Amino acid sequence: MAASSQIAQEQQRSAVLHRDIHHIPKQAVRGEGSYIFLENGQKILDATGGAAVSCLGHGNDQVNQAIVAQINQISYCHTAFFGIKTFEELAALMVNSTGNRLTKLFVISSGSEAMEAAMKLARQYFLELSTPQPQRTRFIARRQSYHGTTLGALSMGGHVSRRELFEPLLLPNVSHVSPCYAYRGRKDGESDEDYVARLANELDAEFQRVGPETVCAFVAEPVVGAALGCVPAVPGYLQAMKRVCEKYGALLILDEVMSGMGRCGTLHAWEQEGVVPDIQTIGKGFGGGYLPIAGVLIGEHIVDTLDKGTGVFRHGQTYQGHPVACAAALAVQKIIREQNLLENVRAMGALLESELKRRLKDHPNVGDIRGRGLFWGIEFVKDKKTKEPFDPKLGVSARVQNTALEPAYGISLYAGAGTVDGVRGDHILIAPPYNTTKEEIELIASLTQRVIEDVFSKISTS
Repeated sequence: MAASSQIAQEQQRSAVLHRDIHHIPKQAVRGEGSYIFLENGQKILDATGGAAVSCLGHGNDQVNQAIVAQINQISYCHTAFFGIKTFEELAALMVNSTGNRLTKLFVISSGSEAMEAAMKLARQYFLELSTPQPQRTRFIARRQSYHGTTLGALSMGGHVSRRELFEPLLLPNVSHVSPCYAYRGRKDGESDEDYVARLANELDAEFQRVGPETVCAFVAEPVVGAALGCVPAVPGYLQAMKRVCEKYGALLILDEVMSGMGRCGTLHAWEQEGVVPDIQTIGKGFGGGYLPIAGVLIGEHIVDTLDKGTGVFRHGQTYQGHPVACAAALAVQKIIREQNLLENVRAMGALLESELKRRLKDHPNVGDIRGRGLFWGIEFVKDKKTKEPFDPKLGVSARVQNTALEPAYGISLYAGAGTVDGVRGDHILIAPPYNTTKEEIELIASLTQRVIEDVFSKISTS
């Protein structure tokens, strides 16, 4: 039977609208620790935790027991009618983790929902002030960013390919400035200080262009995830951006859905930046993939404004504060603390950085290796000196991802494209669980090296 005919028949048997209807994914049947086991018996080293989600790996008994215990108590109740102790405990834990600098937690089911809620909350804040500012309807974000896939969140992001089909539907009141992307954005001989000053001036100019009195917030990822491939801000950048926001009375929203909750070595990525956001979105490592959950952490001044105003956040969803999801996240966060996993993230992250750079920094097609904690990206280039990217038609990052999943390697590497300008450029992400071991880190680095050497040896001869 022809391969195309077999795929067509398999697709007809599936009632699932897969991400690519021409590709039937391999069936996973079990997860244990850092590994996923497939129906065909293959074992995959999950070096990315999906999309940097599985921060404790797979099959954690403590989390599973917490989920079952909550189900046995109550699996769902609507937050308009009832409260849940698990939710209260989770919120208290998260607020305490910020040193009470962010004082309320709003819980929903996905990062996209978190960004939608953050946008609405920012807008409502300005309407609830003692002297309302209804003219504030705009947001400023960054190019080569990703903040979610719903229409508001997609409008906020600068991910060209994900926006492309839906541009006519996207919000006209979001504009974008340059990302903090030192590998390509910093000029030759330019210091970090000068680069930060230039980006701050660009943001200031954008405030002036759109009307500073019209802006609700500036939105950024402290470490850019899928859109750029684990690009951390240079020292002083977020502080400078916050100063611009404060100058014009706008809020700073930090999207830590991918980079937060310990992924970068501190529970909150902003802890390393010397800046506290007005609003923070969290997700992925919040619940470790055990159940869908994300959240919004909110500054006291915003809470106080609502308290003195209507006292009501004009936003709600059926599954917000879901009891079982909260139980899962609470268990995950307790394990991170009890097992001192942030220290392991920092130690294993340093080892991963060292191993990747030792093995790959001199590879002619590896342009940059960057990241923080257990959140690392590798950017590929056609020419190392000029940083010229590959032709997008070659699908370099997808080739790396697909090759890595082959039985010869058996490792997940998360592909990203459009790194340079939203269209050109390729990178991969590596994001192993917080409880990973030295042996697993060394294996990840070794397999990644072998996969990259395999892929580029074929590209150079094709």
